[in-house]
Parts: sequence; C-alpha cells; structure tokens
Amino acid sequence: MDVSKVSRRSAVFLALATVGLAAVPAAYAQQASPADAIVGVWQADDGSVKLDMFKAGTEFRARLLYGNQLVEADNVTFKKDAKNPDPSLRSRSMKNVVFITGLRWDAGSWTGGSLYDGSSGRTYNCQVTMQGSKMNLRGYIGISALGQTRAFHRVGA
Repeated sequence: MDVSKVSRRSAVFLALATVGLAAVPAAYAQQASPADAIVGVWQADDGSVKLDMFKAGTEFRARLLYGNQLVEADNVTFKKDAKNPDPSLRSRSMKNVVFITGLRWDAGSWTGGSLYDGSSGRTYNCQVTMQGSKMNLRGYIGISALGQTRAFHRVGA
C-alpha cells in the first residue's frame, strides 16, 4: 500500500471532520429560541386581522397587514390613521403600521407591550401567550384581567 495515498486520505478525512465539527455550533446557533416562537405572520381566528410579528433588537413588534375595520368598502384600500392623537400622523395609511411595540420575552410569555388601535386612536397595554400552535394577544388598560384576548393562528405571508 502506498503511504502517500494513506496520508492523503487521512488529511482529507481530517479536513472534512474539522469542517463538520465547526458547523455543529453554527447549526445550534440557527435554532430559534422559545422567545422567537411568535415571529411570523398570524391571522385572527375570525379572519378580521392579519399581522406580521417580528423581532427588533431585544423586543418584539407587529405590523398590520390587514384589518377589516381599517380598510375602505372595497376591502383593499387602507384607511388613513385619522384618529391618531398625533396630528402629523393622521394622513398616513394604516397599511404596515407598526401597532405593537415593546413586547419582551419573560418566563414563557411576552409582556410589557403597547398596542395601538388605529380604529379608535387609543393605545393599550398588551401581552402575548402561546397555547399550542395558537397565539393569544391580550389588550388591556391597567389590569390584564379586565382586558380582551384574541386568538391567532399562523399563516403564510
């Protein structure tokens, strides 16, 4: 047996093994943490709202993709943000408005968020919990127990 062939095979094997071992931590790093479970496109179970949850730094936010109370009679054209307390924002379209901000992962739920309701111009506190594959978004003023929860399911973009 030729020694140069054996040492060449050993070198190739060693190089492949080293590359393979280097890829293992990268594969684990790409796995989503439990906090990222809400990232994606969600639709209310009644079909009235569609939103895109995303991570921005250390917090989670959502932009509005569709809302049946926020579109004109043609069911396509988004209304203006006419009831916004900030007069400079009243002429903007409600499409893609970031209406949930400040959610932070904390021991199995996302808390500390703010939810802007474009149909009323009001801002509420909010939190999110997961129940199986459902996302529950709760909006409230002051005490969470006095709020309202809407259930969402994951959908394609």
